[in-house]
Amino acid sequence: MTMRPTLSPRARVACVGVGVVNWLSRVSGRGSGTVAGGRVGLALCPDLLGQLAKDRIVLLVSGTNGKTTTSAMMATGWGGDVTANATGANMAPGHVAALVRSHHPRVVLEVDEAWLPDVVRSTRPAVVVLLNLSRDQLDRASEVRQLAERWRQCFSDDQNENLVVVANANDPMVVFAASGAQRVRWCDVPTPWLGDATSCPRCTRPLAHENSAWGCTCGFSRPSTMTTTLQHGLDVAGVHVDLALSMPGAFNEANAAMAVTALAEVGIAPHDAMPRINALSGVAGRFTLRQWGDHRFRLSLAKNPAGFAAILSTIDSDHVDVWVAINANIADGRDPSWLYDVPFESLRGHRVYCLGDRRLDLATRLEYANVDFRVVDDQSLLPVADAPVALLANYTAFSDWLERSAAC
Repeated sequence: MTMRPTLSPRARVACVGVGVVNWLSRVSGRGSGTVAGGRVGLALCPDLLGQLAKDRIVLLVSGTNGKTTTSAMMATGWGGDVTANATGANMAPGHVAALVRSHHPRVVLEVDEAWLPDVVRSTRPAVVVLLNLSRDQLDRASEVRQLAERWRQCFSDDQNENLVVVANANDPMVVFAASGAQRVRWCDVPTPWLGDATSCPRCTRPLAHENSAWGCTCGFSRPSTMTTTLQHGLDVAGVHVDLALSMPGAFNEANAAMAVTALAEVGIAPHDAMPRINALSGVAGRFTLRQWGDHRFRLSLAKNPAGFAAILSTIDSDHVDVWVAINANIADGRDPSWLYDVPFESLRGHRVYCLGDRRLDLATRLEYANVDFRVVDDQSLLPVADAPVALLANYTAFSDWLERSAAC
């Protein structure tokens, strides 16, 4: 079923502008046609996003890591036709483009962390999923505590009193932000990176961490009552379902748990959502097996210390060779010093091939970590392995390898 929202005359003109500009962007080869039109639409009608979202069931997903995968899990688990910004254009222009392109009444949007308060105010979502908060691109991202405070203020707004927040109870920054909401579903899920939550977001004193528990002398601490847990399967509000994901890693189990929790809030039973999510084998090229010439590799996106920590935990000991590709273009962030916070020490015993524009920066970091590495200036000289190698890449390096390879 589709629906066309009732729009003002100005909004209808803006929607035409969105379609025309995005079409021109695609046919001229200047872009993918997901952002430029949205910018034009918002310039013509500043409240276009709100008008397009009106009378739809909107679910939002935000956090530093896992937005695209969790959004895909939610759209898949919902079943049937769902409007989504599947291309990853996760700011308001991309949301506008997605809502103009598809008129289905059920909507899942991934949202950039800095844009979340504005998008919540515009779309009036039924559910917001908060995955984690950590450092991202150092040269342009807000300080983590600033983002947490902005989220908290947004959820404290009386206009959001009916909003359900599905929140990671093991991330202190998320807990601080979500505690401003009136209706929170706390999720006890794996959270491998807490490097940006060493001090209390309420009073700045050191946080004490012990296993998954954490707390501060000021009284701020991990919530005690959980809606969702991951122990021998997935439990959502007392309903147990089997977790058998096709995608690797405890972090994807966490993403799935929060996706199922969100869907339960809009009437989708965990027993219905989970089998569909279990069957999802890749998202926008992530976690997929790829072929490049005689080479086969498992492609993973890792863009910051938290993402790398999660992906590194999936590399088995039988992976002799690991390829790591690092660029520092605008989309990646110009400052690659975040590499020194990545736990590359876990790659000792593997041979790592350093790829990308900043391969020498990566090699220096691996030298300090006592990891065996090779700097690759000519990728045609990469050795062919008997089994697929693990390829970890940040944003633009990931796109490069996705474009040059084919799915197996």
